[in-house]
Amino acid sequence: MCGYCQQDRDGKNAPTQAGEQCNMGESVNYISTRNTNEILGFNETLLRGLAPDGGLYVPSEWPKIRPDDLASLKLGYANLAAQILKPFIGQDIDDPTLQNITSEAYSEFCCEEVAPLVEIGPSLWLLELFHGPTLSFKDFALQVVSRMFDHVLSQKGEHITVIGATSGDTGSAAIEACKNRQNIDLFMLHPLGRVSEVQRRQMTSVDAANIHNIAVKGTFDDCQSLVKEMFGDPHFNKELSLAAVNSINWARVMVQVVYYYAAFMKLRNKLLAFSVPTGNFGNIYAAYVAKRTGLPSKELLVATNQNDILHRVLTTGTYQTESVIPGISPSMDIQVASNFERYLFELQGRDHHALCQNMEALKDDGKFTITSNHMECARKFFSSSSIDEAETLGEMELVYSETGNLIDPHTAVGTAAARKSTYREIGPMVCLATAHPAKFSESVMKATGKRPSIPDRLLSALESKERYDILECEILKIQSYIRQRSRRSHKI
Repeated sequence: MCGYCQQDRDGKNAPTQAGEQCNMGESVNYISTRNTNEILGFNETLLRGLAPDGGLYVPSEWPKIRPDDLASLKLGYANLAAQILKPFIGQDIDDPTLQNITSEAYSEFCCEEVAPLVEIGPSLWLLELFHGPTLSFKDFALQVVSRMFDHVLSQKGEHITVIGATSGDTGSAAIEACKNRQNIDLFMLHPLGRVSEVQRRQMTSVDAANIHNIAVKGTFDDCQSLVKEMFGDPHFNKELSLAAVNSINWARVMVQVVYYYAAFMKLRNKLLAFSVPTGNFGNIYAAYVAKRTGLPSKELLVATNQNDILHRVLTTGTYQTESVIPGISPSMDIQVASNFERYLFELQGRDHHALCQNMEALKDDGKFTITSNHMECARKFFSSSSIDEAETLGEMELVYSETGNLIDPHTAVGTAAARKSTYREIGPMVCLATAHPAKFSESVMKATGKRPSIPDRLLSALESKERYDILECEILKIQSYIRQRSRRSHKI
């Protein structure tokens, strides 16, 4: 039996009574999935991103959050975020500073509700997460994380080099959040020709001295592998003081937890389920974290496109990589879902030795197998569905014809998966609308015959000069490129 199932059976994981939440003033500790002996505070975890051993950081203990207590406060989104994030941060960031960070971050959103809910059918809702500066759900975390970087670096008098990989929206959201920040240089890798034109232009049209775009001749998985390799190079990591904005950085996942609580507090239904389009397992893992900390959600539906490694592992127990098939939902064109490591760590009772064996098998053989007992536990929390391109286009047309709403192809993967689920006969299902349809206008036009209007904040990106360099998928060439342009490197 996995660690969580054992805790749940023994009653140790039940939500605490009022006053028994973790002490907000205490330090919060983090450990690596591959080495549970090293313990860090939140600020160091934030700045490191990836652990030196290649593992991903998680809290050493899960804090407890009581939704009923939060609901009684009648909080706006920024205040709700500060309340939910505090147990993960402890005393590393003081309350007034954290409140300022969340207030400033969500003031950049064009919708007063920040994350509105829209009903599109019986027991079927859209949680609109595309009202931020770059019109994708990545803005929710990165607008906060960049400000946390700024605060911590200013206190320490330090400079970092942020390196990230993007299959689309992470890049533009990170660039928008980090541009012109004095203590940060950002280098963003994207797969050449494998992001939408709008996604690319949102990244490459930003004219800021601290922003550097690299188009890599390869796939997103190649970009992600290069980033992990650079973090795993101790000399390069220390020389440039590397930090991460991908969801390998715990802070990214942590901030995404908030909108699951926000959705629950609006619907107030303990039978609530979520359908989450996901490629890297980060967004659905944030839903799992919400559930672990007290959110009374009943089902988490993993919705994938044709690159269905997550659907396959949840149905067969075998995690096996295959070739990436490019398609109309490029942010999900992934075969190595990094954040699945965090869940696997929990599933196997936080046994870092077992986790390391899995990662070695993946590296050597391209696959590993999860035991039947652990898979039984996983299926108590997750269901899954794979949606092909024809189904995705059909879903976009269906939503438009029935509701008049245009949705992007990633969101359509989530709503199509939800329609296949029988769970809606039991309770409401919230589908995450992860990007504005204008970011994928060609696919929307193909599916519906209607081209979405372009928001003002996209127009300048589509008209401005692009700035990026094309590099071979070779670690030494990319490291050399970064060294030549990093202000941190020049200070040493």
